[in-house]
Amino acid sequence: MEANNKWLVNVPVATLWTSYDSPRGIDQQAINKPADIEGWLSTLTYETSLDLCNSNLVQSQLLYGEEVIVIEEKEDWVHVLVQSQASSKNKQGYPGWIPSRQLRQREGWSINKSRVAVIRAKKAKILLDNKQELLLSYLTILPVIAEEQASVIVQTPEGTGILNSGDVSICESISEQPKGNGADIVQAAEQFLGLPYLWGGMSSYGYDCSGLSYAACKANGYIIPRDAHDQAAAGEKVDITQLLPGDLLFFAYEEGKGSLHHVGIYYGEGKLLHSPNTGKMIEIIDLKGTVYEKELCAARRYWNEWGNNDVK
Repeated sequence: MEANNKWLVNVPVATLWTSYDSPRGIDQQAINKPADIEGWLSTLTYETSLDLCNSNLVQSQLLYGEEVIVIEEKEDWVHVLVQSQASSKNKQGYPGWIPSRQLRQREGWSINKSRVAVIRAKKAKILLDNKQELLLSYLTILPVIAEEQASVIVQTPEGTGILNSGDVSICESISEQPKGNGADIVQAAEQFLGLPYLWGGMSSYGYDCSGLSYAACKANGYIIPRDAHDQAAAGEKVDITQLLPGDLLFFAYEEGKGSLHHVGIYYGEGKLLHSPNTGKMIEIIDLKGTVYEKELCAARRYWNEWGNNDVK
């Protein structure tokens, strides 16, 4: 490994596995290059989807161009830390395993020092140097090389690519992404109503509960921890009687007194916007009269009332 090179995800969505031996035979499409996440998900039954959680097979997911720290290599797999996903599991980033073929070393990667293109479409095609097309997820972020009338030329893990300008917003840097307010956070999540839940999901192919709250906040310039219990440990504490749309709501077993197990987004008017669990889809429900009303244990606010500039 070259120390001055960056390790980058070079598939549209890379799944972060608990161990190098976690994938089952039915998971082959998820660990290929290119990864066929849509094809993989179409083959999973309720039972095999539930097993991703119950057998602790999957931790999270990463998007095209995301940077990782490689800490160990084993056969065709690498043990990595995902710097963009804060976690109490490791202070350097979320830990897990990825097939080495889904990573690429790249010199001169300037994601932290350049203008960036942020994909705002649910999915967006990118045309690569070799004329191959990839379908990238919402919130994929790539360094901008040049802007043309109808397209944006970006750096990719393996060279350059062309995106439709209508699919992206341009920011001066990652740190200068426009910040939205609570209503904007709700709107970011609301567009995925009807999308099936995916344990560990962090892309527009499927989100888990904390993946949805992470993405909705990220879309509005707020990078929050990856998992629900870490999200509940940060942010601004909000009294349950003072909720505003865009606040994150947390739920615990034993009518709110046990271990925390779920997070959703307060929609307003006593409603919850969330990604419930395997077999269900992202939905908006009335809290009143539900198990969630009994289990509600905390609320956190990651946004400010005014936001700032509109997204370009």
